[in-house]
Amino acid sequence: MPDFSPAELAAIALSLKVAGVAALASLPFGIATAWLLARKRFPGKALLDALVHLPLVLPPVVVGYALLVVFGSQGAVGGFLAEYFGITFAFRWTGAALASAIMGFPLMVRAIRLSIESVDRRLEQAAATLGASPWRVFATVTLPLAWPGIVAGGVLAFAKALGEFGATITFVSNIPGETQTMSSAIYELMQVPGGELGIWRMALVAVAISLLALLASEWLVQRQHGRRGERDAT
Repeated sequence: MPDFSPAELAAIALSLKVAGVAALASLPFGIATAWLLARKRFPGKALLDALVHLPLVLPPVVVGYALLVVFGSQGAVGGFLAEYFGITFAFRWTGAALASAIMGFPLMVRAIRLSIESVDRRLEQAAATLGASPWRVFATVTLPLAWPGIVAGGVLAFAKALGEFGATITFVSNIPGETQTMSSAIYELMQVPGGELGIWRMALVAVAISLLALLASEWLVQRQHGRRGERDAT
């Protein structure tokens, strides 16, 4: 087993924590946004779509700086949250999760939106005709049928958060034990003579975690397809 240093183990644990929180916390917003873009027509829809995908084309440093301005201790939102709720994002692991969630949000929304758009609307209309409310149609018809896309979107957001660097290091810096993720730890090791072995260790861990996440998502999707096939057969 590779001989990981305490700092490397802390960076791995923090990366998993940040990526997990970022993916789970953004999932409800991702589902709602994807459904809105897939099923509704409203003024400004193209603008909302562009804003959702903006982090994909902006330099991550720009996103991190914008978060620092808005959610920093002197920012409009950050100052309010710190003063009245004691919530601080800047230079905290929670800020790393926020930055990672924003950077992975476009990938999540796109995967879920495509899955919702592939759901046959006639099934939703049939459920509504039988008296189901819009919320019940969504919960019992749309959501289960869009499950593969939701899983894929969550995994993509998790993987993006796991490797996010530019936005996080700009917003929360690189504080060992507090905000130092695997990406920032690798960057720090690049500045140290003889840090190549540590870089390879961290890189292999990142690859292994990403592969496990992808395999787990594929297993969940296949399991869902199997259950759906059993229901159709009966």
